Amino acid sequence: MRLLAAGELIVLIDKVGRRHRVRLKAGERHSLHSGLIEHDALIGRPEGIIVTTQMGARMLAVRPTFAEQVTGRVRQAQPIYPKDLGAILVGADIHPGARVLEAGTGTGALTLALLRAVGPAGLVVSYEQREDFLEAANRAITETLGAIPSNLELKLGDIYTGVEDTDMDRVMLDLPEPWQAVGAAKMALRPGGIVFAHCPNVSQVQRFLDCLREVRGFGMLEVFEVLQRGWTVRGRSMRPSHRMVAHTGFLCFARRLAEDELFEPEGEGFR
Repeated sequence: MRLLAAGELIVLIDKVGRRHRVRLKAGERHSLHSGLIEHDALIGRPEGIIVTTQMGARMLAVRPTFAEQVTGRVRQAQPIYPKDLGAILVGADIHPGARVLEAGTGTGALTLALLRAVGPAGLVVSYEQREDFLEAANRAITETLGAIPSNLELKLGDIYTGVEDTDMDRVMLDLPEPWQAVGAAKMALRPGGIVFAHCPNVSQVQRFLDCLREVRGFGMLEVFEVLQRGWTVRGRSMRPSHRMVAHTGFLCFARRLAEDELFEPEGEGFR
């Protein structure tokens, strides 16, 4: 069992579900509207402990999940949300040992998710056109993992002008104009590989898929979105939440073919 330690980032959760991010430091106190929490009351204790403020409020102390790290971090770029990340990893079949090229490092949220999925035997090469975004992603990844792992290459560059990477299993695009990267994706992907693009609006989806069809060499074009609605369950009372995480982006996928053909099964539900 790994006990909570000084220097760790934790989350304190109150009885109404509010979350407070705290970096533990010996001798420090964290002030809340419901009272003070002594850091020393948490350091050396097990994760999942319940502590009480001097005003009697009970707080649950846990390490942040990956989803909480993604949504809770101060950011410069718009992240891909946790509800989409899981669907992206499954839809693109990101597996241990995969070689993945990412374009649009942004906040580093997808980069971190890819690293977790490919494991130490895999490789993630991530391109970012903006130097300030790349520096911010570098800091976020270092904060989460402790250091930049050896199987991650962060590159300052513009995929629209092409890349030197080849024989990649997956190409992941989170760009304003992903259709401009289709040529580079085609050259980088091995036959049978998958290209993914995250598109906030339908006009981007249409241009991206039209470009895949025009360039040829792709098949199994697919687009969907993920909607997330929570439920409250207390005793015999069950009701859907009044608010939901609705549209955040369209998830677009296609397979690289061995030849410059186009393969699109007709009708819905071809998967």
